[in-house]
Amino acid sequence: MFTSEKGVVEEWLSEFKTLPEASLPNYATNLKDKSSLVSSLYKVIQEPQSELLEPVCHQLFEFYRSGEEQLLRFTLQFLPELIWCYLAVSASRNVHSSGCIEALLLGVYNLEIVDKQGHSKVLSFTIPSLSKPSVYHEPSSIGSMALTESALSQHGLSKVVYSGPHPQREMLTAQNRFEVLTFLLLCYNAALTYMPSVSLQSLCQICSRICVCGYPRQHVRKYKGVSSRIPVSSEFMVQMLTGIYFAFYNGEWDLAEKALDDIIYRAQLELYPEPLLVANAIKASLPHGAMKSSKEGTRCIQVEITPTSSRISRNAVTSMSIRGHRWKRHEQPDNNNDTTELGILVIPEISVTNVAGERTGNGEKGRTLGEIDAQHIQGVQETATDPRTESKGLPEIRRQKSVRKLMEDGINSPGRVQF
Repeated sequence: MFTSEKGVVEEWLSEFKTLPEASLPNYATNLKDKSSLVSSLYKVIQEPQSELLEPVCHQLFEFYRSGEEQLLRFTLQFLPELIWCYLAVSASRNVHSSGCIEALLLGVYNLEIVDKQGHSKVLSFTIPSLSKPSVYHEPSSIGSMALTESALSQHGLSKVVYSGPHPQREMLTAQNRFEVLTFLLLCYNAALTYMPSVSLQSLCQICSRICVCGYPRQHVRKYKGVSSRIPVSSEFMVQMLTGIYFAFYNGEWDLAEKALDDIIYRAQLELYPEPLLVANAIKASLPHGAMKSSKEGTRCIQVEITPTSSRISRNAVTSMSIRGHRWKRHEQPDNNNDTTELGILVIPEISVTNVAGERTGNGEKGRTLGEIDAQHIQGVQETATDPRTESKGLPEIRRQKSVRKLMEDGINSPGRVQF
């Protein structure tokens, strides 16, 4: 560690001690822009024998319990590196050199498991139903499965997963170590959108190191320092995958891809079904090319939304559909009833033809297709095909009296239609 970097850290330590409480919000807002301070703090954490490590951990804990949101996030960005340093020191069995890091991790854990009143927190998560649309899927694209999920959701069978209450811990042991670290990663993942790029890079790197140390792939990755295997739990690996999935779509594609492969490698060796399922699902959903994402602005997981189906049914009843349906029905010939009894009104047929522009009026009174009608139809066809009529180019429109008019005139029996 260079003298200039050491001076930056020492100035940061002394500045906060003399800071008045009224100026704390402005100090917290400007702190995230000090990139040189962040890089210097990473170097202090990576050196377990550094004399500045203990005061740095103490001040980071003061930031976390200050209640200021910006200071809390400032401490959270170092959480992946702190976890790696603690696991690396534990694997080397040099527990005494990690005392301040262990105290910081325990302090953050004990603060997060209780609310402001000191009561234990119980976190709940409702598993989304496939019958309801989301940014990830549309129920109509699933098919018959959506009907089953819809039927279940109507009976209120939604599944809720609970986490907690978590017990207070005074020290980290081999039995409770990954219970505490898994919960800390859960808190880190809850604030992923506020984490800077350097924190996401640290997360991907420590995930790869934890998974391959002590295995043949460590020589392929050319990781030095820790050569013994670091035990991990299935739940801890799932939390690592959550952060890696976010890093994929927020500017850290290469590091996240390497970390994902290493987690799959370790999960296969450990035969852990949960991380294998999540990791393979993430890998199958990734696009073929690397995603280019801006380093600035709001960070989020980018997904491809399934096009939504039309909200208006194609079979919706409108005035146009009723009119078209009536014309279509009237154009269909009725082959079953060739004859109709006299005096019974039938639904008139509307026929629009292109023969010399002829159009038969609506409301024609029903009659039998007897000999008189056959002669009349033949006469109309002969008239329509008259070359003199076609040469004039004027369409001949013939109208018949409506059924209502015939009823008003007292004509009850069909007869020759007058033109």
